[in-house]
Amino acid sequence: MAALARWCIRRRLIVVVMWLAVLGGTAAAAALAGTSYTNEYDVPGTEAGRATELLEKSFPERLGGGGTIVWHTEHGTVRSAGVEQRMTDALDAIAELPGVSAVASPYSGDGASRISPDEHTAYAGITFEGSTEDLGDAQVREIVETARDAGGDGLQVEAGGYALGAKGKPSSHVAEAVGILAAAVVLFLAFGSLAAMVLPIVTALVSVGTGYLAIGLLGHTMVIADFAPVLGLLVGLGVGIDYALFIVTRHRRGLRQGLSVADAAERAVATSGRAVIFAGATVAMALLGMLVLRLNFLDGVAIAASLTVLLTVAASVTLLPALLSVIGDRALSRRDRRRLAQQGSVPELPTGLAARWSAFVERRHKLLGALAVCVMVTLALPTLSLRLGGSDQGNGPSTATTRQAYDLMAEGFGPGANGPLTLVSAIDGPADRLAFEGLPETLRDVSGIAGVGSSEISADGRTGLITVTPSTAPQAEATSELVDRLREDVLPKAEENTSLAVHVGGSTATHDDFASVIVGKLPLFVGVVIAFGSALLLLAFRSIGIPLKAALMNVMAVASSFGVVVAVFQWGWGSELLGLGRAGPIEPFLPVIMVSVLFGLSMDYQVFLVSRMHEEWLRTRDNCRSVRVGLAETGRVINSAALIMIAVFSAFVLSGDRIIAMFGIGLATAVALDAFVLRTLLVPALMHMLGGANWWLPASLDRFLPRISIEAPEQGQSKADATPADKVDVIA
Repeated sequence: MAALARWCIRRRLIVVVMWLAVLGGTAAAAALAGTSYTNEYDVPGTEAGRATELLEKSFPERLGGGGTIVWHTEHGTVRSAGVEQRMTDALDAIAELPGVSAVASPYSGDGASRISPDEHTAYAGITFEGSTEDLGDAQVREIVETARDAGGDGLQVEAGGYALGAKGKPSSHVAEAVGILAAAVVLFLAFGSLAAMVLPIVTALVSVGTGYLAIGLLGHTMVIADFAPVLGLLVGLGVGIDYALFIVTRHRRGLRQGLSVADAAERAVATSGRAVIFAGATVAMALLGMLVLRLNFLDGVAIAASLTVLLTVAASVTLLPALLSVIGDRALSRRDRRRLAQQGSVPELPTGLAARWSAFVERRHKLLGALAVCVMVTLALPTLSLRLGGSDQGNGPSTATTRQAYDLMAEGFGPGANGPLTLVSAIDGPADRLAFEGLPETLRDVSGIAGVGSSEISADGRTGLITVTPSTAPQAEATSELVDRLREDVLPKAEENTSLAVHVGGSTATHDDFASVIVGKLPLFVGVVIAFGSALLLLAFRSIGIPLKAALMNVMAVASSFGVVVAVFQWGWGSELLGLGRAGPIEPFLPVIMVSVLFGLSMDYQVFLVSRMHEEWLRTRDNCRSVRVGLAETGRVINSAALIMIAVFSAFVLSGDRIIAMFGIGLATAVALDAFVLRTLLVPALMHMLGGANWWLPASLDRFLPRISIEAPEQGQSKADATPADKVDVIA
């Protein structure tokens, strides 16, 4: 590491130009190639997946991906001459727009079913040329504007549907800007230097920007979820600024000790840089743990996010030392530079709030430990009611046109109209066809079904389709129960004495199947991630107790953060007030991704805190002193790093995207609890309770395990350039 740092410092101009060239080249390639993302969560091999395969083969036009124009009038009916003329003109104009293949009007042909029973609401279906991914944002905006321009004078016109919702998401980067601004404020308060504040942000922006653009290129070679770039941006900004914070903090310490700029930067990379590489590799490996689930949809998310994290690590140990050598001693505040010039280097003693807090935890560790457990358990209670499922346009902000179109459809045609079920079966011979054509009559008597369409047979006569409208909304538990009832009871009876195999598809069935697959594989995934992290901590600290406590802390952080997510998004506590839309189930993939990210982030704080305690334990074999010194010396940096992550993650609530907002609130909550409750309260309290047992390792295992070092020791005196005895006296 020292050799790498020296090379980057001596050739700082080359390093800066290389990084800018990589960023520029990636940007140019992304601009030429464009992006290719998906928000299809189908899992092949499931019941809904088999229904989708049959639809793709025989009824491709029924797969969805279209748009819907919904209009509603309180006075008169939608059949009145004025309303009909205005909407017919608007639909004709939409039919002429680029990318639109056809518009099915309720005023022509067999469109009477698109007018509500009370005749106050009607809708038109839009079919697009090619796939939804081929639509541009400009095309979607033109369709929405053309439709809404027809409104007024008591006529409300809204645009909804899968395609318009998928392409109509906000694309501004206000959330990122707010997060970066908040991080800048925290950095300036921590450093007191404008130059030192800018460096972590610049380093993170260059690396994360490169990763964000590279993810767009990856979308052409593998399945990448539409939220993966923003997730990578969210995680990358958080860890990137944090990693740079650790290195800049160590660099500033070296300058205060009287080292030259080059020597201080070299030492910072050789010491904290090693910890950054270890932490970044841990985060990346935790993310790549999603590959064990063998789901293409999550594979892309894992690779995209881990790529961004690895780029932030690379920039932290190459670009950052080059920039540190450029700004020179301006990494210190003016007050620090004056003091250094007048007094020379002075010992850095752990005084202030961090030292007083460390001593307080030692004196009241049992009470504080119990209080911390109560806080974590209370916040985790909502997790017991966690319900996984898919969000849709009904969960959007109340001001969004897609949400208003959804509500109008539910009001005029019933809540199930927004998520009909599709029953699809292969047909083998006249007997199967006769049985399938008689199935609608059977379904009309099933509880929970509001309407059943007539059976449709494909042109080749080999596939049948029936559309079923539930009496409840797509996200309602009753709709999921209806899906189960159809699969387990109703359809098996109808299939008797035939070769029919009727598969239930539709949005509810698809999300329920996806959730079932995730839940089934989640124990394996969590076990792999925890085992991996525990093994690393076992090797690093040569202790049985440290990995066990870390695993417990990670589980507590995940459970408590999920409790907050459930309360806000599933129960709806403040969701509309925050502009996050209506309450609904939690996305099925959220637990997997959050476990991956939180595991990696928690490892950062665990390693940073316990490594200092471990160092003091090896020197003194005094557990109380080790915990006290470790917490006092690392508390401020951990808190600063946590505040930065909380600021960045919380800002993504402003993204306007429900899924990204879930990640933002969940990760911000987890980091806050991890840093301020677990690492600086519960972990040291438990370590005080356990005493020397914290560091116990069987002698036979100690001889067997290889030895690794997370952070190389500094040359000369201790990290703060003061004797350990001096530190302990000050803390005490």
